[in-house]
Amino acid sequence: MSFPWAKNYEPVNPVMKFMDEKLPLPRLVYNAVGAGYPVPRNLSYFWNFGILAGFCLVLQIVTGVVLAMHYAANSGIAFNSVEHIMRDVNWGWMLRYMHANGASFFFLVIYIHIFRGFFYSSYKAPREMIWLLGVVIFLLTMATAFMGYVLPWGQMSFWGAKVITGLFSAIPLVGEPIQIWLLGGFAPDNAALNRFFSLHFMLPFVILGVVILHIWALHIPGSSNPTGVEVKQESDTVPFHPYYTAKDGFGLGVFLLIYFAFVFFFPNTLGHPDNYIEANPLSTPAHIVPEWYFYPFYAILRAFTFDFIIEAKLWGVLAMFSSILVWFFLPWLDKSPVRSGHYRPMFRKFFWFGLIPCMAVLFYCGGAPAEEPYVMISQIATAYYFLHFLVILPIISSIERPEPLPFSITEAVLGSDDSAVIEPAAKAAE
Repeated sequence: MSFPWAKNYEPVNPVMKFMDEKLPLPRLVYNAVGAGYPVPRNLSYFWNFGILAGFCLVLQIVTGVVLAMHYAANSGIAFNSVEHIMRDVNWGWMLRYMHANGASFFFLVIYIHIFRGFFYSSYKAPREMIWLLGVVIFLLTMATAFMGYVLPWGQMSFWGAKVITGLFSAIPLVGEPIQIWLLGGFAPDNAALNRFFSLHFMLPFVILGVVILHIWALHIPGSSNPTGVEVKQESDTVPFHPYYTAKDGFGLGVFLLIYFAFVFFFPNTLGHPDNYIEANPLSTPAHIVPEWYFYPFYAILRAFTFDFIIEAKLWGVLAMFSSILVWFFLPWLDKSPVRSGHYRPMFRKFFWFGLIPCMAVLFYCGGAPAEEPYVMISQIATAYYFLHFLVILPIISSIERPEPLPFSITEAVLGSDDSAVIEPAAKAAE
């Protein structure tokens, strides 16, 4: 994003001048996160979660690399190697708890980031590519998290791998060969553990690459904002540094307080106790569940209990993947010219009293036993979930009458006082 009022990087120090001529990395950083990057002045704390997601990714990579130095990807000793990390490696218990709880906090941040995008329609032009890359990041993160869940080789790790990879067997003709290829055999064992460990180690770096593309795509149209109104004048923006580096720093501080409270005081709250029992293929847990951040999609998977043309298991698999793939089409399903949910009264009601309760129900049912009434409630919530995106959202965008938008971001922040707009422009002209 380039504005005529954006500050240009002018190195003064001889070393920085040399760097700017030969490898303009300081200029890149200055234009990406410094005073050379103007940002809408009205961003709320919901815009902190993009930075927090990036921080969580780096945290997971750093702690994961150190843990990999002590982990043994062998089904015979994997469980004991995790205990070795916890008991014998210096600060190993903290690294393990940081990594395990970091995954949960990573998904919490991502979910808030995504639902902020839903409410403020961050997927609309000219930011479609930012949204599409974000959905790709989410899918890659889900795959990475699932493979990481298998590595401790506890009861829930083993049976979770067996259930999830068993979903591929529902695909006609090629399903069973794909399942055997993924596992390296007919059941989760040493070959599967080695494959999952390799992919779990590699995929975060792939995610990091897509995140760079995500940020690159963001800098072309610039950040969205709570009003959905595009930047029109200099007074609509402030430099990213120091205004939003300070704001993001405060948000990061609050995040770390909560995160380390879990790491030090409630380290196992977000995990499953059965994963502290070594994997046993002859003992099936009473209730097999994934990590909490997969609950909504697990509920959608289990909502299909009857065969219709194809078997119920395949319907569940298709619905589970479709529940995320539908996000790719949001830029074209929602045709309203207004972005922000603040100015869309009908959209706002269906968002807060339809989509949010629906997701809350799916979260709850995903962690509940596969029995009534949870299965029936999951079916109702799943039906509404797809209706919201495929039917309700397109209809709303066609028939609702949005509320009047502010003329500019400055007007939304300071009111319609003309001096608030004219004075900054006059100062710039001087």
